[in-house]
Amino acid sequence: MTTTTIPPTVSAVSLRGISRVYGRGTNAVRAVDGVDLDFPRGAWTAVMGPSGSGKSTLLHCAAGLERVDTGRVLLGDTELTAAGDRELTRLRRDRIGFVFQSFNLIGSLTAEQNVALPLRLAGRRPRKAEVRAVLAAVGLADRARHRPRELSGGQQQRVAIARAMVTRPEVLFADEPTGALDSQSARVVLDLLRAMADDGQSIVMVTHDPGAAARADAVVFLRDGRVVDRLAGAGAAQVADRLVALGG
Repeated sequence: MTTTTIPPTVSAVSLRGISRVYGRGTNAVRAVDGVDLDFPRGAWTAVMGPSGSGKSTLLHCAAGLERVDTGRVLLGDTELTAAGDRELTRLRRDRIGFVFQSFNLIGSLTAEQNVALPLRLAGRRPRKAEVRAVLAAVGLADRARHRPRELSGGQQQRVAIARAMVTRPEVLFADEPTGALDSQSARVVLDLLRAMADDGQSIVMVTHDPGAAARADAVVFLRDGRVVDRLAGAGAAQVADRLVALGG
């Protein structure tokens, strides 16, 4: 079992001996293998590793999108692994934000309607001022009534971030949030995430891009489903060198 703790000790998310296995018998693949890891509150952590290292699986387990086979996942002091399906759905809806590489916006809805959707699913009537304020925070106040097809990739990703943030989640998870973007759009999204982290938002991001990872406060490296290294305050070149050394 690998133990890696990222200071400070107050954790937004804690993983305790988690494992996730796909398949059975000789076909079993241990995507995450006995990981102990703490993601600190109010900091931005990037997760990297070679293809097949378990990055996205670890992220999905930490966010409660996948159940672990063994171990415990804690959101603050709430254990996700002990929650039933209904309670887990509520926790994901109220306390967790998730941003996907492919945006996952609903094409028939406007930007403001997409952002308001989590509130409606929670049984709340969204206030237009509340939704517009979140869009303004990501620089899209003038795109509120545009549908996804009328927005650039970078703008769609910022709408997706606004949608994830409208419930004021304790932790924002992002799975390759710049993977589908050009370099300029990626820079805008990373600037936004950096500003959010500087304002105290806890962020956990999977990325394959050393430049993106270097914007985070710390980088955790996985190989074969295990945590093998950590860098804090590293530049893109140092992150890239470490990834290459791991076979990435």
